[in-house]
Amino acid sequence: MMHELLSPAGNIESLKQAVYNGADAVYLACQDFGARKFAENFTNEEVIEAIKFCHLYGVKVYVAMNTLVKDNEVPMFLGQVEFLYRNGVDALIVQDFGMICLLRKRYPNLDIHASTQANVSAKETAELFYKLGCKRVVFSRELSLKEIEEIKVPIEKEVFIHGALCISYSGCCLMSSMLGSRSGNRGECSGSCRMKYSLKRYDKTLIQDKYLLSTKELCTAPNFKELLDSDILSFKIEGRMKSPEYVGFVTRYYRNLINNYGNVVNIEEETNKLKTLYNRGFTVGRLFNASDNDLMNIDTPNHIGLEIGKVVEVTKDKIKIKLDRVLNQLDGIRFLESGKGLIVNYLYKEDGKLINSANDYCYIDNKIDLSTNDKVYKTLDYKLMQDLKKLPQRKVPITMRAIVKAGEFFSLEVSDGVNTVKATSGIVDVAMNAPLDEERIRQQLEKLGDTPFVSTATVVEMGDNIFFNIKDINEIRRNAINQLMQVRMNTKKEVIIENVNLDAIDKTLDKGLTCTCKNVNQIDYCNKLNYKRIYIEDKELYNKYRNYQNVYYKVPRNRFIIEEDLQRKNLVSSYFDFSKYDFLVGDYSLNVTNIYTAYFLYQMGLEVITLSAELNSNEIINFINTYIKYFGKYPSIELAGFSRYENMLIKGNILNIKANDYKYTLVNEKNLEFPVYFDGVNTHILNYERKTLENIDTLKKYANIRIDFEDENEKEIEKITEKFRS
Repeated sequence: MMHELLSPAGNIESLKQAVYNGADAVYLACQDFGARKFAENFTNEEVIEAIKFCHLYGVKVYVAMNTLVKDNEVPMFLGQVEFLYRNGVDALIVQDFGMICLLRKRYPNLDIHASTQANVSAKETAELFYKLGCKRVVFSRELSLKEIEEIKVPIEKEVFIHGALCISYSGCCLMSSMLGSRSGNRGECSGSCRMKYSLKRYDKTLIQDKYLLSTKELCTAPNFKELLDSDILSFKIEGRMKSPEYVGFVTRYYRNLINNYGNVVNIEEETNKLKTLYNRGFTVGRLFNASDNDLMNIDTPNHIGLEIGKVVEVTKDKIKIKLDRVLNQLDGIRFLESGKGLIVNYLYKEDGKLINSANDYCYIDNKIDLSTNDKVYKTLDYKLMQDLKKLPQRKVPITMRAIVKAGEFFSLEVSDGVNTVKATSGIVDVAMNAPLDEERIRQQLEKLGDTPFVSTATVVEMGDNIFFNIKDINEIRRNAINQLMQVRMNTKKEVIIENVNLDAIDKTLDKGLTCTCKNVNQIDYCNKLNYKRIYIEDKELYNKYRNYQNVYYKVPRNRFIIEEDLQRKNLVSSYFDFSKYDFLVGDYSLNVTNIYTAYFLYQMGLEVITLSAELNSNEIINFINTYIKYFGKYPSIELAGFSRYENMLIKGNILNIKANDYKYTLVNEKNLEFPVYFDGVNTHILNYERKTLENIDTLKKYANIRIDFEDENEKEIEKITEKFRS
């Protein structure tokens, strides 16, 4: 099976590094709708340049439009899509479910890849995106290779093989949004997982001020043979915010593994170079069943580099280092324990003389007030960075066929195996004294210089005793090569745009209070208070009430096989083919931020949809008004009116806490306490507070209002109920 190497491009320089170092495809983003909003990203003019450049070298371009889209942004989103479509983009990477469905209808031959932000972590989710017509799914980083291979769906499979890891399932993280109104689902992640936290149980601190949510960097090189033997098509490198040199080296590193696995020269040396470019410690990730401990680096969230030696003596002016590896002038180093670092501007021998390089004992200036012996790590390899700035060549193989016969036009045909161009020039003469030979013609035709091409076979069909001007041979070669370049750069699909008319779906305006309950007393009392729906997360507790018409099971999130957990009536948090089931309510984790997502979910059978936790009250009112304007009906929606949102959902027990013990909290540097628990499969981090939705009095006229009860007694439940009903 041929595998695709997919590299990141945060700007034009990174894109060229990726292409020249062997990428089969690159992914990038425009100024809007990309999940890395703080990368440099591409202007529309740069996107056109990028597509032409990549296509010239036979490299595909995928554009990430993988943020959630709000109603007022839909026209701009579609305008951007159409611009990319007309300019030859190979595929779009999309998270928003409504936009995926709409794009599949409006642009039937535009390839759509379901983003990792779309949270494809279940077999049924992959099946749904295939049914919708997506060409590819980017699987959640939490899935193992075995699980991915068990998904027998005829859809292209893509996985991350290298780079930064989110600790939460992608598309399931609200931490940044809840803390600072910077939504990870909207490309604005503030990196909450890279901050310090303390772990407490009751008032006892178990772990103090560690980076408890910070993962190592993914590096699958140790297990790469298994990937090569798998049915995964695309191997994806993370790094749209990394340097061009990083992108170039990592692309080259994995290109080498793909092409030469088992025969890679100096793999250990290359891996050490990789460590100096960027690493937080490496892990093979959940893809290869890394343990919770192997996944995490709780000591530092930053680049640690490559260990090269240790400090053996410190004075006020100088630091003496015993080296295990080479240190060069202008390298960057960090001292592990102190966390201090510097650029080595001057490097000295033991006799005090300046040197450019050392591999045993050396001295450097103590300009950082280091006071203790420490381990030394190289975090910047100056020579490597200089080497990486020199871009390698990449050549596209072509074949050439020339027909050179006296009395006929000189004819040249050039083919890249897909496209064939032809150029002709001047009449071939009979030679008067010095005829051209076949080898000389071949040599001139193969002088392709700095063009992207190299001829792998040049055939010259010629008569005897012929003459043709060398200058004209060069001109006909340039003409043909320019034609081929233009054909390759402007390769585009036929643009097909369909009118999409969405028929109104008859939904009853669903008003009233709903709730989640934790125990029997709460359920019984909420039934007395006539709650419209009661959601129960505990399956054993649900089974006691399963015959109650208003009781729904809150299905666990992110199970590999969803249908195994479904009950008679369900509150669902993951995407699958809802049309197969009755009595389904969609939870806020379906990330509904626009009317199109709501529409297509209703069409698939959801009776009620909870809007995204990331919509404020004004945006919810705009959603309702837009839906009414478009469909002439009220949407059947639910709103989390008083809820402690789930900020993160994390595979495994990364905090090593007792299962189903609800007395743990994570405390951040601002002293905010986040309840956390492990359910036996996943770790759940809840928000530090329960949020009350604004403008409840207005919104309850058009929607269900949900209250998520925690440990309230009957009196407290009655008081809260009265507040939201009155």
